Amino acid sequence: MEYIARLEAYNIENESKFTRDFLIKEIEKSIANQSNNKKLERRLEKQKSQIRRGYISFIQREIGNRTRVLESLLEKPDFSNLPSPYWIGFKIHFTLLTPWYSKDDKVFHLLDNPVRKEHIFGVPYMPASLWKGLIRWTCRMKSGLKEHLKAYDGRMDDWKDPDWILYLFGNERGAEEFNEGVLTFYPTWFNSIGFEVINPHNRERRAGTQPIYYEVVPPETKGVLSILYAPWPGNKYSKTLDEKEVLKNLIEAIDDLLRIYGFSAKRTVGWGTAKIDKWTAYKKGEPKIEVSDKKQFIKELLRD
Repeated sequence: MEYIARLEAYNIENESKFTRDFLIKEIEKSIANQSNNKKLERRLEKQKSQIRRGYISFIQREIGNRTRVLESLLEKPDFSNLPSPYWIGFKIHFTLLTPWYSKDDKVFHLLDNPVRKEHIFGVPYMPASLWKGLIRWTCRMKSGLKEHLKAYDGRMDDWKDPDWILYLFGNERGAEEFNEGVLTFYPTWFNSIGFEVINPHNRERRAGTQPIYYEVVPPETKGVLSILYAPWPGNKYSKTLDEKEVLKNLIEAIDDLLRIYGFSAKRTVGWGTAKIDKWTAYKKGEPKIEVSDKKQFIKELLRD
């Protein structure tokens, strides 16, 4: 109830007003186009641009208010009191080196490419499901998926996850024998919004045509990737796998994803790469492990 009571601080209604005003101008422009009123079309297009600039200015001011209210959420989950000595809580603190972008699922928005936001508070975030999918993909790349795709013309035909990946992530949907993975992922919240503009050029005139706006989380923004490793009794892979080797593979895959591959849409242009500031692990009854170097982190985590 406290969060709901403070929703006025977010000015969500004001944000929606920009979109409504923009949609009205878009409809008016379509009508002007049908009547071949070029002068009115140009005026309406200019008004649309003014509304877009107003939204950009508004959201950059407003995002600070929203994230201040959500500071308690930004610190979750709390792994300081895990119930089992076999569980491990991981927190990987990172700083973006390039813009992060994931397209929002709103039906209409005044920007061509709004960034994904939590639907109540309007804060940019990386869903847990995306983390799981991308880290599973990176683990597969460590296990030979790149070579497999080359051999099968980019298809996943006949690909089988090795046991250590099935142990961590479980089976894909529709598998004959279901196995639940031992990893639980959590969303990552961001406290900053920026904008990138791509302006395609006409080859003949060598001039910009129509700028394309991307709402992004800008470089230098900090985030935390949180993962719970919670093996459960009776897992059929636990008796045949070397747990230390599995955890080592997982940590290296996370490092590859954040630093090399990137975890954003438009990864092919280098978006979504990050510098890892700190690796943290929590175990029941043991001091917290907190180091900046990956190799040192693996060594301390896996020591007997």
